[in-house]
Amino acid sequence: MSESPDNKQDEVPPLPSSYSLISTLGLVSMISGLLVVLIYEYTKPIIAENQRLATERAIFKVLPKATSRLTFIIKEGKIELLKVEDKTKGDLIYAGYDANNQFVGIALNAAEQGYQDIIKLLYGYQPEKGCITGYDVLKSTETPGFGTKITTDEEFLANFNCLDAKVSPSLSGLINEIKTVRHGTKQNPWEIDAISGSTITSNALGRMFNQSANALHPIITQNLSLLKQAKEKAEGKHGQSK
Repeated sequence: MSESPDNKQDEVPPLPSSYSLISTLGLVSMISGLLVVLIYEYTKPIIAENQRLATERAIFKVLPKATSRLTFIIKEGKIELLKVEDKTKGDLIYAGYDANNQFVGIALNAAEQGYQDIIKLLYGYQPEKGCITGYDVLKSTETPGFGTKITTDEEFLANFNCLDAKVSPSLSGLINEIKTVRHGTKQNPWEIDAISGSTITSNALGRMFNQSANALHPIITQNLSLLKQAKEKAEGKHGQSK
């Protein structure tokens, strides 16, 4: 007896086996992973170059009198002129020089957890005056409005006309700890008057400046003669090589 058309329509096609499903998922995962790696490798040099250009712009923004700079690395408490092929890890600092090769200041990196994410910036430091003289934000995802006022609020930025970051005679750290105080209560040149309504972000900047200054400013002070003379020595060697 033959099957009726209705019975044929009720037949359910067989489901794929577990092995087939696992194989398909494995293949998709492998292709996805490969694509992620390829995209990462492709974009890595682009991202690195964009970061380099952003840092380069920031150096001359925080050191407006500089027309050239040299990059140094701090490792094991010592400062060395960075060579292109040197991949050693350490804190990078940038010494700025004017058109006459005269030293005009240092640019340093600093970072700290803000309200939403890590805030990264580059700031200018005048070691002879013991002053932090401004900064440029390299990375920030703080809430638009209050969080972004660290780049636009003129009253807040005035804290950095000469934020006191003098090094102690013993070179053990700062004479006075840099700290953020409640808006409108600043009394000392090493205090940062917070932005009203943006305490977390303001405090983050205070912490990052204090940590960076205590760690790096004494080493810079100890090696100030080296930093001042480095440009002329580099120019002299370059001239001799010709």
